[in-house]
Amino acid sequence: MTDKLTLVSHHLCPYVRRAAISLREKDVPFERIAVDLANKPAWFKAISPLGKVPLLRVEHDGQETVIFESLVILEFLEETQPNPLHPTDPYARARHRAWIEFGSAILNAVGRFYSAPTEAAMFAESEALSAMFDRLEVELANGAAGLWFAGERFSLVDAVYGPIFRYFDVFDRIGDFDILDGKPHIQAWRKALRERSSVKDAVAPDYAQRLYAFLQAKGSHLSEIIRQNDSTTALPQARSA
Repeated sequence: MTDKLTLVSHHLCPYVRRAAISLREKDVPFERIAVDLANKPAWFKAISPLGKVPLLRVEHDGQETVIFESLVILEFLEETQPNPLHPTDPYARARHRAWIEFGSAILNAVGRFYSAPTEAAMFAESEALSAMFDRLEVELANGAAGLWFAGERFSLVDAVYGPIFRYFDVFDRIGDFDILDGKPHIQAWRKALRERSSVKDAVAPDYAQRLYAFLQAKGSHLSEIIRQNDSTTALPQARSA
């Protein structure tokens, strides 16, 4: 019997989108339910030990298992669902897992960037982010030729970095922070991921507006830049690439 999968989600969570991309790449049917993390329902609190998304609710042989933490969910899907995204070679698989962890560190750095309270703090965080992407640029330059991290084959590493680059689609409309400038392999990878259907479909059509509103209300230096740029909630014109 096929498992019934329900992905418990939030509109802006990049960790949820990792799982959504993986499920779509595997061509596995699933239901997606969004929760308000500012007003968590009782049923969600009862099944989420950390009070976070994503959760994957799995109905199997009449019993439900709730899996939490995005990396655990990704590995579970690799073990139980078709169309594996990890390489079969254990050395390559370990390398991929390591760069997935690096992606998690980048997401933390992205959060520090958009939360920085002052111009100096935001500049320091942008410099730190740029250095992380410099390291990733070297890895891509030394890797296999092709659109994806592993060359011609889409992998879980790509599923993890797709949501990261979605932030920069909005950041670029707010200002020129130079974080990804001068990194041709990063830019080519970002473009390929932007055009991948699984990455595009992992967010709602109003994702950019939601993220913009979230950043505007953050109370950070980036929020102040947004307020200076535009007194409305509409996205300003994107700068040319």
